[in-house]
Amino acid sequence: MRKLISFDDETANALKLLGADRRKSLQNLADEAFADLLRKHGRPVRLKDALRQSLRDFPANDGGRARSKR
Repeated sequence: MRKLISFDDETANALKLLGADRRKSLQNLADEAFADLLRKHGRPVRLKDALRQSLRDFPANDGGRARSKR
């Protein structure tokens, strides 16, 4: 997916310098920043993480003792 994001000149220059210092493209910096933002807010970053999180929403999958049938 492509989205157009605009930055003020100071931020754009700071991002260019950071990318040059870290030898990363603006895309790599953006991917890292958005992944950090999602983690900060408790949102899954990858599909595998989302599936794991969805399993935890069900009490049967909480790792507790299973009930025995009598």
